[in-house]
Amino acid sequence: QVQLVESGGGSVQAGGSLRLSCAVSGDTYSRKCMAWFRQAPGKEREGVAEIDTGDADTYYTDSVQGRSTISQDNARNTVYLQMNSLKPEDTAMYYCAAVLNSCSWGAVTLAPRYFAHWGQGTQVTVSS
Repeated sequence: QVQLVESGGGSVQAGGSLRLSCAVSGDTYSRKCMAWFRQAPGKEREGVAEIDTGDADTYYTDSVQGRSTISQDNARNTVYLQMNSLKPEDTAMYYCAAVLNSCSWGAVTLAPRYFAHWGQGTQVTVSS
């Protein structure tokens, strides 16, 4: 089992930066696929970025490519999402997700159905 706790959300002005953290507990040794998703009111949950903890391969959705970086700190059992040049359309609840498997690049990349474990979320609000 895996437990995920997000932190680091907040309110920033457009152009600002935030670093979200996802603390992992429980099974911290198995290879995992970790991801960040977001959901704005009235919209579907959207995959933002994904990292394979085994080989550190990453993938980003087009809307954050070049503005965001997903990374891992194995010593702290934490996955981060650094977001720069934030825009009002980045406003959403951000969720960390994990599956005890390697990432599968293809049909399930950033697909919510692939991930078995979810955190409670952290709110990001970007004002113009």
